[in-house]
Formats: sequence, structure tokens, C-alpha cells
Amino acid sequence: MAASWSCWALLLVSSGITHALDGGMLYPRDTPTREMKELNGIWSFRADKSLQRDEGFQKQWYKRPLRETGPVIDMPVPASYNDITQDITLRDFVGWVWYEKDVIFPSRWVEDKSSSRIVLRIGSAHYFSIVWVNGVLVTQHEGGHLPFEANITSLLKSSADSSCRITIAVNNTLTPHTLPPGSIQFMSDSSMYPKGYFVQNIEFDFFNYAGIHRPVVMYTTPSIYIDDITVITDIQGDIGLVNYEVNVAGSDYYSVSVTLRDQEGQVAAMGLGSLGQLKVSNANFWWPYMMSENPGYQYTLEVKMTTDTEFNSFVDIYNLPVGIRTVKVSETEFLINGKPFYFHGVNKHEDYDVRGKGLDWPLIIKDFNLLKWLGANSFRTSHYPYAEEIMDLCDKYGIVVIDECPGVGIRLPESFGNQSLQHHLVVMEELVRRDKNRPSVVMWSVANEPASQLHLAGYYFKTVIAHTREVDPTRPVTYVTNARYDNDQGAPYVDVICVNSYFSWYHDAGHLEVIQIQLTSEFENWYETHRKPIIQSEYGADTIPGFHNDPPVMFTEEYQKMVLQNYHSVFDEKRKKYVIGELIWNFADFMTVQGVTRVVGNKKGIFTRQRQPKSSAFILRDRYWKMANGTTSFSQMPRY
Repeated sequence: MAASWSCWALLLVSSGITHALDGGMLYPRDTPTREMKELNGIWSFRADKSLQRDEGFQKQWYKRPLRETGPVIDMPVPASYNDITQDITLRDFVGWVWYEKDVIFPSRWVEDKSSSRIVLRIGSAHYFSIVWVNGVLVTQHEGGHLPFEANITSLLKSSADSSCRITIAVNNTLTPHTLPPGSIQFMSDSSMYPKGYFVQNIEFDFFNYAGIHRPVVMYTTPSIYIDDITVITDIQGDIGLVNYEVNVAGSDYYSVSVTLRDQEGQVAAMGLGSLGQLKVSNANFWWPYMMSENPGYQYTLEVKMTTDTEFNSFVDIYNLPVGIRTVKVSETEFLINGKPFYFHGVNKHEDYDVRGKGLDWPLIIKDFNLLKWLGANSFRTSHYPYAEEIMDLCDKYGIVVIDECPGVGIRLPESFGNQSLQHHLVVMEELVRRDKNRPSVVMWSVANEPASQLHLAGYYFKTVIAHTREVDPTRPVTYVTNARYDNDQGAPYVDVICVNSYFSWYHDAGHLEVIQIQLTSEFENWYETHRKPIIQSEYGADTIPGFHNDPPVMFTEEYQKMVLQNYHSVFDEKRKKYVIGELIWNFADFMTVQGVTRVVGNKKGIFTRQRQPKSSAFILRDRYWKMANGTTSFSQMPRY
């Protein structure tokens, strides 16, 4: 068992994808030249519960309908599979699971042998995926939370059929070299554990949900097509500058025209060529929520590519939302469009009952309504990239985002070696490629609470941060630390110090009186040592809704309120100097692994997992609206 498992673990971490990325990853959209077919819904599903987790490969399940290989069940996509059934072994399952769907697509996609390109795209799957179409391997991908795709044109056009069978094998195993890292521990004592028993060890405090978490789609483009678009904006007075670059694939001979339209559809600027600059007079800038009466303003960049070949003419059109804004960091300030910006927001998780991390539109809209009710202007994508659909709404509503990669739990020394480093660099490339054009994304975070006190961490984070800046020189880069100010090996390389602390909780438990002195000391030590602006990236306390006690004791709503108020007193003093933000941990309660310190999950949310407010939500609402309006009058707050 151990030897066979090691072989499959080796496959996961030596898949040869550590090279620089090739091609773009534009979000699929219906346009006059592109069509899209969503494959969400019910898929056939089977977990490979064989002792060595390799029966599916040994018996080549992908070569025939999955139902012919053994018992299958229905599984919704997108969704985590863990909480869908009553099978306790599936909830904590580690290893390969298999998804399959028979798809019928428009026959016109394959009837024209020369013009249409057909792509299969998976929004995200946790964590290693292998994809077959009609039993033929088309792609594989390492890592969750980010999209990947495969060109399946020739495979489908070689058949006269307008249907296909898609098979996706997904493995949630984490190793010291994955992001996030983990390890497999085998229990060999036969007097205590069954044969082949093992557990997945992780170094992060949220449940390791698995499955196909985001939409699966097929889409078409012309065979000569717009592959990628990069937009960088600037501001000169009331003029907005939109610098653009369009990459075309399939031919070196083409022409590109671009048209920038405002929200009323009026032309704001036009240009020719695949590289250029548009100037927008009296531009509407992209402003964060609560900094403008019209936050989140976006134009639409219409990109049109045309080309003529010996046999055919091709046109491709893609529409990209564009927000005009700038971001700069000084020693004491974070500036958006030249004005000081103070992060008053939350940390979140993609987490909810039953569907786990699966994309859920009602939940997404509910969360944004709660963010606006709260007066939050920002959040961090703790501790992984969130769905593109969520990011679209951040752009639309003006919610500022610290975009974090899945680098959480990097604690073991072996997770700082070259193998881990190379994968981390690719993940950052994938993240920047996906989110580079988003006005809401103002900073990249390359990790959360790594063992940055280790000597190995210095070179590791120097390299990751430098590479991220090379890929995107327009945004600051950080990571979130809980190390000491004088022993953090990566802190010299970040642009903003992001610090997590839980005074009176994980140490000095129950002693509210120490919070202000310890927090003041922490801020002063960090700033005097590194001379960079500081964000309190996490703080909070677990609270069981309905638990009350006066004087406050831990786990009561009163205690959570007192923790927040003590932190806020120090924030109010230090934000006059160099503290530029505060992000509560957490927006809502969320699921974790089982343990004696977690009673059905982490309870640090200001909302319950079902999105009902605890007393602390009203404390933050009052504070955040006061920051924005200079008043505590609820008449000025939205009542949705």
C-alpha cells in the first residue's frame, strides 16, 4: 500500500507543469463570435475506495462509461462531495474520485472543420485533476482554486457525433510540496488500526473540502482568436489612461481594433493595433465602496480581431470590463487614485452547509448584501483565490480585494525546497494571469502564516515575491505573518506588513486587559523595524451564538465584543500614523477538521455559518459606517 501510494503521490508532484505558463485564461463569455455551454448539474460519481486508491487507473475507468465499472451515484457540480451523502467514509475521503458526464453540444460546432475551436474549461477542482474526453487524455492540472482548460477541437471534429463523454479524476491528497501543503501518515499498528489505514495531516484551520468546486463549461472561438488581453490603467488629472495589449493565437497576420464604452454604451475612446493607449477625458474612475457615490464604475473594452487567410476570413470579439484606477504604497499610506485608503473589512471563506466550497449564487449575493450592510470596503481571499464570479462582483460593487494564493500552512522545512518553490511560482503566474485586469485586486498575498522565521524562508519568499512583481509590476505584494517582527525572514521583501494576532485568545486566554498593551507593542515594533504600513490582517475570538455572560468570559458574545473594542482602541490611535487597515477574522463561522478545540467548526465569525448576525456584527457595522460618514446615525446606513 505505502509503495503504491508513493507512486501516485509522485505523479501528483512531478507532473511537469513547473514551466512558465503558455497562453491566456480569459473568462468564457458569449459574444457574437463565441458560444458557451455550461455543463453544471448532475454528474456520475464514484470514489475509488480500493486499498491502494488505484483501481480506477489499473482498470482504466476512463475508457468506458463509469456506470460499467461499478456502483455510481449522482453528484452535483459545482459542489464539494464531502457533505452531499450520508456516507461517513466519503466525508473524510482522501484519494481519487471520478466524475463523468455525457454531453450533447450543437452540431454546428463540428460541422465546419476549419473555423471553430472547442475548449473544455474547469473553473477549479481540488487538487490534482486528470481529464479525458471519449477515453482520450486531454489535460491534467496541479492545484485547486484556479481554472484550467484543454483544446478538444480535433478530438471532437474527428467524429461525426455531436456528443462526448467527459471523465475527470480528482485527487485531494496534499503533500509537503503542494499548495496548500500536507502529509500522509500511515498507521502501521495493526492492534489499533485496520490494514492500510492512513490520515491526511494538514497545517490549516479549515475543512479540506474536495471535488469540482466551480463551473465546467465548453466554449468555442474561431480558430484564429483573441487569446489574452492585458490592461493597465493610469490617471492624469481628469483623464483616464487605458494601456492595453491584445495577444492573438493561430496566426501572425491579423488586425485589432478596440472600443471603450461607458455604462450607457457611449464610445469613450477607440484605438487600432494590438498594443496601445486609450485616453478618456472626464473619466469615471473606479472607486472603492463608500469612497464614492458611484463605486465600482467600469467601462467595457470591446476587442475585435479580424484576419483573412487563403481559404477563409476570421473575426473574434471579446468584451472585457475595465476599471480605471491607480494603486500606490508609501511608508505610511495605501493610496487608491491618489487618495488614502483604509481597509475596513473582513476575511472570508468559500464555505457553507451541504455544498462546502461549491459555487452557490444565492449565497454569493447574500454575502455581498451583508458586506454592504456591514459597511465593509474590502476583504482578503483567505486562504486561496475565490471564484471568478465572486471577483466579478467585487469589481462591480467596489469591494477592494487582497488576492491570496493557496499558500497556507507552509510550515515544514521541506515545503521551502526547490520543488515547492517552483510550484509556488507557477501558482502565482496562474493567479496573476486570471486576475490581472481586475480593478478590485489591489495587492497580491503569496502566503498565510508560513514558518517565516525559518532561515529557508528568506530566500523562498524573496524569490516568490520578486517573481510576482516581475509578472505584475503594477501591484504591491505581501504575505500574512504571525511571526515575530525581529525574526521574520521574508518581511524585508513585502510592500505592506500584514500581521495576524489573537491577544487574550490563543495566549493569555481570558485576559482582556493585556490586549491594548500587547497590540501597541506589536505595531510599534513592526513599524520601527521595517518602516512599512501595517494591516491587522486577522484578529477575533470564537463565539457561540446565544452564549452570554457578564462579566465577559470566553466563547460568549460579550467577550467577542470586548476583544473587538480593545483592538479598535489601538487601531484608532495607530491609523493616524501607519496602520492602514483592519480585517476581522472571520466574516462567518466555517467548517474545520474535527478536534477538541473546534466544536463543529471555527466560531470566530461575526455571522453564523447560516449568515445570521452575532452581537459583534453590530459593533463592526457601527464602526465601519462611522469611518465612512463621520456619524453613528443608523438613518444613513442601508437597511437591506
